[in-house]
Amino acid sequence: MNTELCKKKILVTCALPYANGSIHIGHLLEHIQADIWVRYHKMRNRKVFFICADDTHGTPIMLKAKEMNIFPRVLIKNVLKEHILDFSYFNISHDYYGHTNSKDNFNFSNKIFLNLKKKKYIVKKKIFQLYDSKKKIFLPDRLVKGSCPKCKKKNQYGDHCESCGCVYSASDLLFPKSELSHSIPVLKESTHIFYNLPIFKNQLKDWICSGVLQKTVENKIKEWFLKGLKKWDISRDSPYFGFKIPGYKNKYFYVWWDASICYISTFKSFLKNKKNISFDEFWKNDSSTDLYHFIGKDIIYFHSLFWPAILLGMNFRLPTKIFVHGYVTFKKKKMSKSKNKLISARTWLKHFDSDSLRYYYASQLSSSIKDIEFNTQEFINRINSNIVNKIVNLASRCSSFLNINFNGILSEFLLKKDLYDLFLKKTKKVLHLFQKQEFSSIIRIITKYSDIANHYINKKVPWKLSKINKNDIKIQLICTMGINLFRFLVTWLKPIMPNLSNRVESFLRCTLSFHDLKNPLLKHKISIFFHLYKRISNSLINVF
Repeated sequence: MNTELCKKKILVTCALPYANGSIHIGHLLEHIQADIWVRYHKMRNRKVFFICADDTHGTPIMLKAKEMNIFPRVLIKNVLKEHILDFSYFNISHDYYGHTNSKDNFNFSNKIFLNLKKKKYIVKKKIFQLYDSKKKIFLPDRLVKGSCPKCKKKNQYGDHCESCGCVYSASDLLFPKSELSHSIPVLKESTHIFYNLPIFKNQLKDWICSGVLQKTVENKIKEWFLKGLKKWDISRDSPYFGFKIPGYKNKYFYVWWDASICYISTFKSFLKNKKNISFDEFWKNDSSTDLYHFIGKDIIYFHSLFWPAILLGMNFRLPTKIFVHGYVTFKKKKMSKSKNKLISARTWLKHFDSDSLRYYYASQLSSSIKDIEFNTQEFINRINSNIVNKIVNLASRCSSFLNINFNGILSEFLLKKDLYDLFLKKTKKVLHLFQKQEFSSIIRIITKYSDIANHYINKKVPWKLSKINKNDIKIQLICTMGINLFRFLVTWLKPIMPNLSNRVESFLRCTLSFHDLKNPLLKHKISIFFHLYKRISNSLINVF
């Protein structure tokens, strides 16, 4: 394990969910991935802070509020409450959850802009943008669709192609159509404000090639450098819901400007009334801290070029690492709020518990950015087979003999120390895999070692010994061994399945800790076994 990491303070963020709809299980993939990693670090007694916020600006928010006949501020306030509650239902342990329309974000967005303008990094130029003549509005990227200019795939948004990954301007779309009026938009001239991204080309290239990204992501970004970096348009025209750009009439910050800066402002908001945490040590190139971002592959461009360019312009620290994941697909379709293809967090909880989704995602997550297909049958099979049949049933079988015949008290020594040591040695591998975010490999180890533990109990057949002499000390020794192996399995699962681990801690009457695994649980009284996890009925296979 990297001993330097143990000494560092860690700041973790997720991409900001957009505030025009409910949290769905596509959003939850990223937050669960980050939360597992955060919980792992907290179990290692590391200083780690986990923040996020709602992305509350842009034309879609303005139009959604208008459709609902309410003010945008009312909409985002209501959505914020819903998002925070939904994340809590899935045990996402944000230390602070804010929003981009906050006073802190307004101040930082303006302050950073004026600072960069003073340094001559801000330029103006006239451009042509797609304009909906019927609705009398310039069209943001998400409200225009057409064919990708590179691969010609139809029905793509105005900023990037979900098929080939190409990034482009909305005006480059082939056969564009407005999502508002379904009319063909026209090109209209407007003066816009740009951030001089190309000036940071060499610094960005060095940073990107330093191992901060997965290799496949790094290779993709190198393609963008070959095409040449362009100045970044950071302004939008009225009507728009967002922050006005200081010194310009009817110009607003593009949503990605203040959304990126919201990582900084949200941390600042979190620090209020916290005297022992320094803002500067996390943002002013302090080697004692690390910054990690969790994002989807559709927003790589913003986090690998625009965001670090802002930080470079301000002489702020760059992210230590950016973890990129693929999409969640259901029936081979991308989980998408804008395409109305989603399973909301609350719909999920009508049928299943939160730990089950956390476990399923963990079984699929690795350092790869491949998409994750949610398969209901596979999901049900994994929970019933791996969690209920192999892990929970192990505790049930062993505890029944201990509770009935030995007053729930574990033996004074281990019957098979070498088996305990085998699990203890594997714990080091599990910790290494948590650090590397190879969660699917951890699940494979847990499945394999639950088989080993159950094979041990099956071979020792305590139920047969009990028929001969229910008070045979050998039964206590066998079942104590089984309970200790069960303790390993659920401790490994603790960052992944917090609700299950909480119930197991009550059952075992001890805290599950990686550090404590070096000492077996002996001469210890456990509780009477109670229901730890519910089997999922196969009748729910077509519930979505």
